[in-house]
Parts: sequence; structure tokens; C-alpha cells
Amino acid sequence: MAMKAMHVACAYAVAAFKLRRPVKMYLDGKTDMIIAGGRHPMKAKYSVGFKSDGKITGIHLDFGLNAGIALDLSALLPSAIIGSFKKYNWGALAFDIKNPSLSMLPTLSVDTNTIRRRNLHDFDSLSVFYGKSAGKVSIMNDDSIAVEVGGIEIGQGLWTKVKQMTAFGLGTLCPDGGECLLDKMGVIQADSLSMIQGGFTGGSNTSENSCEAVRRSCTELVERLNPIKESLEAKTGTVEWSALIAQVRINLMKTNFVGKYGECELISAQAYWTPDPKSTSYLNYGAGICEVEIDVLTGATTILRSDLVYDCGQSLNPAVDLGQVEGAFIQGVGFFTNEEYATNSDGMVIHDGTWTYKIPTVDTIPKQFNVELINSAHDKKRVLSSKASGEPPLLLASSVHCAMREAIRAARKEFSVSTSPANSTVTFQMDVPATMPVVKELRGLDVVERYLESLNAGPTTTKA
Repeated sequence: MAMKAMHVACAYAVAAFKLRRPVKMYLDGKTDMIIAGGRHPMKAKYSVGFKSDGKITGIHLDFGLNAGIALDLSALLPSAIIGSFKKYNWGALAFDIKNPSLSMLPTLSVDTNTIRRRNLHDFDSLSVFYGKSAGKVSIMNDDSIAVEVGGIEIGQGLWTKVKQMTAFGLGTLCPDGGECLLDKMGVIQADSLSMIQGGFTGGSNTSENSCEAVRRSCTELVERLNPIKESLEAKTGTVEWSALIAQVRINLMKTNFVGKYGECELISAQAYWTPDPKSTSYLNYGAGICEVEIDVLTGATTILRSDLVYDCGQSLNPAVDLGQVEGAFIQGVGFFTNEEYATNSDGMVIHDGTWTYKIPTVDTIPKQFNVELINSAHDKKRVLSSKASGEPPLLLASSVHCAMREAIRAARKEFSVSTSPANSTVTFQMDVPATMPVVKELRGLDVVERYLESLNAGPTTTKA
């Protein structure tokens, strides 16, 4: 999504250059889905080595990725996939390990959950793995504060966190620690003219990176304003924010200073921050348990209950992060169960609208939905010890896919359905997304007829 917008940007840039006037372009829904939507078709062949107790000792993976006609961000995917295997003990990621563990069933005759538990990380295995954002803060003539950041607010709560970080950063200048500054503050959406090299909005860490750039800008402002504040405190005692800025105004008037925004701007500071690789080298811990119900007649799935826990570190804003976890989970449910991206023989998208491409609805939300954030230990390498909360929780939705598999397995056992090459009721391949037709096929297309026949047969009686 982040890269594919460039096609539209280039189109209206050419039009603006040709017409010598501002140009706006709006895409209809279908065109937008054809351009911006998409999946990376993948094919993986693997061989897995394991002990008799289910402990995986190695995985050999041959992985193929269809990157399409343009490089885009496809080059990042192989390293991310390899990284997911490194972050867990021999690939025991909740969803990635599912197929290897199922392939081990005929040999070991043990439950898949037993294999998963056996291959979770321990302290020793974790030790094997671990061995540019911009911000500007301006204080205006009326003592209000204008904040600019390179990140784009797209509903992830970036501006909320940035405002809080600004109040935190300037808090030492206020008697109440900065709480009074929240009502005086506004965030301005920066562009490439006002905020050069603003950074990339994506990867779930834009909010944290923008906050760190703003914090550094505030640190510079505090260093410049502290001498004035201390001078006033020596004369009058406690100094309110408005009184401090009034004194700054008087001092600057003597120098005929004019800021970027003319006479309305008094003082500003700008900082660029390039995150240290160590600041993003951490694990986002999380766990999800789901209870689902499948309709063996229609293949419809109802999520009865979902319980999630997620590690946000020291959350910058628990309310925002909680919403991010909930939203990512529901988006993941759509990915794992509904959103089938179909193309024709020419590779053109045919599921190009909500009539055919089924996104999550209000009925997708679990009937009982419990989410809890875990505040893990402080870490000076991260931005105020926080962790990203945007994209990682999406993986917790794999628990829905796993629960659907268990429900289908139960139905196959009950009706003695064997559709896999192994002719087994418990071993079968369930791809993503597991749509209603997929569920119907896996639980057996003739299961309804079998059930009706069992009713017509009536109870079995014997005579002595």
C-alpha cells in the first residue's frame, strides 16, 4: 500500500506540471482495489527433522515467491520470513509450524498442540537469536504549540501519542508537569516542503519513531528556555507556562526576530532521528485463544470467544494500543477466513469490490472479546521502553484458523470423512483463507446426506 500510491502520485504530478496548477485525483473503489490490493503468491516445500518426543531439530525450506512485475517491497519478504523462523525455536511460529506439525502426526501419533508446546522457545534458545524520523516543535506567539512530524496519521493514533510526548518533553517547564499543554497543542500534517526527509510511514514503528524525534526537539527547547525560567523563578517563584512564553516574547522582540511562520512563531526546534537497529530488535510477545463454531450445513464460522494478551512494553498510550491490537486481530480474522484474492487467467483481479471481496463486518467480531496488554520490563534501547502495536497482533488471528481446523477435525471424526490423500479424518490441508466453501468441502460435501440417513435409520435395537 505504501509504495503503490506512487503510481497515482506520479500521474497527478505529471498533470500538475503540464497544467501548471494544483491537481487532485480520486479513484473509484474498484480501481483502487485493483491497484492497491494484492497478495504475494507463495509456494513452500519443506522437510522437517524431529525426535520421537516431537522436538523439532531442523527444517529445510524451499520457498518460492511471486513478486509480480515490479520489485516494490517484495525484496523485504524473504528476510522477514527467515527472521520469523529465527525468532522462534526452529520455526515454531503459531501458524508457520502448523503444517510441519500436522505432517508429523502419522509418524508420532500425538496431538498437534503437544508438538507446538514442545517447540516453544526457552531461555537458552532465545539467547541464540539475541546476541529516519523527523519532528519539529514550534512555540507560537500566543503560547500555543505547533508540532510537525514526518509520519502520516492514518488512524493508528500517531498524533495522539505525539501530543502526549510533546507534553512530556516540555513538562519540566510547567508547574503541572505539562498537562496544561495538551489543550494548547496542535499537530500539523507535514509535507515534503515543510518536513524534508520525513521518513516512511509503515512497519508499526512510525508512532514511536516520530515521538522520539519530537522528544529530542523538546529537549532542545527545554535547554534553551530553562535559563529564562530559572531567572523568573528567582524573582517570582512558580512560573506558569503563559508567563514564561510572555518573557520569551519580550526577549525576542528586542532582537527583531521573525520565525518561519512570521511574527506568530516565537521559538522552534527540529530533530531528525535515525533509529538504532537495536531499538527495533525485540520480540513482540502475544498469545491468543479462540473458541469457534462451524455450521456443517453452510460452512459459516462464528467466533464465540477470543482471549488475547499482547506485550506493548511500556505503552505510550494504552487506550490507543488496545485499539490497535483489537483492530489488527479483526483484520487478521479477515485475512485468515474471508478475504480471498482471486485473479483470472491473465492475472487481473476479479475480486475487486465488496460484492466479491469479503472484508470483516460487525458479525466477525467475537461474541466475547477479551484483550489485555502486558507491560514488560523497561529497556533503554527502545523509545521510552515501548513496543510497536500496529501490525504484529494480526498474527494472533491465526488462533481462529487453528480453532476452525479443530472444529472441522471433530466434524470429520463424527461423520467419518476422509478427503485427504492420506485417507485420514484428522490429517488434511486447510489453506488461507479458509472461506465457507473450503470449510464445507473439508467437513465433507455429503455430510448432510449422511446425517439425514442416520435420522431415517432410527435407533438400532437388538433382541436376545
